[in-house]
Amino acid sequence: MMNVRWQRGRTYLVIGSLVFGMLFGAGNLVFPVHLGQLAGANWGPAAAGFISSGVLLPLLALLALSVTRSRGLFDLARPVGDWFALVFLVMVHATIGPLCATPRTATVPYAIGIAPALLAKMQSLGLALFTGAFFLVTYFFSVKSGRVTEIIGKVLNPAFLVMLLVVFLLAFSRPMGKLSTPHPTNDYLTQPLANGFLQGYNTMDALAMLIFGVTVVAAVQQMGFDNRARSLATAKGGFIGILGIGVLYLGLIYLGTTSRNQFALATNGGTTLNQVAHYYLGAFGNALLLTLATVTCLTTAMGLVIAFSQDFHQRFPQISYKTFLRLNCLLSFSIANLGLDQIVTWSTPVLMFLYPLAIVLICVALASPLFGRAPVVYRWALGLTVIPAFFALVGNVPSALQGWPVSRLLTSWAEQHLPLFATGFAWLPFALVGTAIGLAVRQYQRYNAGK
Repeated sequence: MMNVRWQRGRTYLVIGSLVFGMLFGAGNLVFPVHLGQLAGANWGPAAAGFISSGVLLPLLALLALSVTRSRGLFDLARPVGDWFALVFLVMVHATIGPLCATPRTATVPYAIGIAPALLAKMQSLGLALFTGAFFLVTYFFSVKSGRVTEIIGKVLNPAFLVMLLVVFLLAFSRPMGKLSTPHPTNDYLTQPLANGFLQGYNTMDALAMLIFGVTVVAAVQQMGFDNRARSLATAKGGFIGILGIGVLYLGLIYLGTTSRNQFALATNGGTTLNQVAHYYLGAFGNALLLTLATVTCLTTAMGLVIAFSQDFHQRFPQISYKTFLRLNCLLSFSIANLGLDQIVTWSTPVLMFLYPLAIVLICVALASPLFGRAPVVYRWALGLTVIPAFFALVGNVPSALQGWPVSRLLTSWAEQHLPLFATGFAWLPFALVGTAIGLAVRQYQRYNAGK
């Protein structure tokens, strides 16, 4: 009996490590640190919101794939319609690929270690040289050997975690100041929980899990679990991996919050991480952080460009894998040269559109066994959610576009007529009403069919 429990425990640990490795990336370090700086003394509710969207949502996405036995995002979204599934798949892939997440893998280590050391007039050239070299290496290793990603991930990611653990221990033993001291910024004075939840969108982990979570589900299936036990094993193992990510985020939020006692509010978390590393470990800490962050981000970049190119080559076989790979790296390099701050700014409206749709799709899919995965429920829930999601996209466009008459008109209308629009949750009542209508229509259809 004891041996069986030990074997099960080991199995859950393997699943948990797979989930942790899939979600952990140096790119996600900057957002919880910046959240801590912004939230200040209100870090508690802000952290709860961030962990809800940045940690729990990916776990729910994984469970949705397992419960519905979907073979990927396209299959998960198919009850809405093939056209929706394809468009949503392309949009999510583009977002976690060459339009947002992949360029960010190059700009994060630059922001952490290179940018603070260069003069303002050298930033553009430094960014171009660094990102150019970064994506050349990414392309070379992605073409030559997939084993490189695995080797680097097994060696460098643990080393990166060890360094973070050292910094955490130093921060707890020699804190930079009190958690209760830093004053919250405007957005976090009155609604820290909601803003923390929205900040968690930037991790893009829920979207990534919708794409890559099928790998975890397939791994659990190969471990010999039957259909009934598979979802439970996925939930237990996934919780272990998610718990690790959550603890990591809490430590980073702590670093960001206490750093406000020593440093001014930074434009991004990369600058703060550099300052914290220097505070505790000096120049050696900066060099080590830059090296490990670069290599771990390189691992993430290779995984993203390979997955993107393979999936799109499978969907569009007339275009070769290498062509997709070249286009991906070239586009990622171009967008990376906007800089980390600009990438985050321009990705915000996209995420404000995609995340409500992803959340509703995940929740409806999880509940789908209760209504036989009836397409009508999916269509009403997602169909109504598109409306506030579109207005959220328009309302969060960068300042350069906010002055356009159409943008001002649509945002003004939404602020006056859509409940919860100001908090970023206008999609919630629409999703609930859409789901209720979908369930009612399904009951009516079943009633008519039974006559």
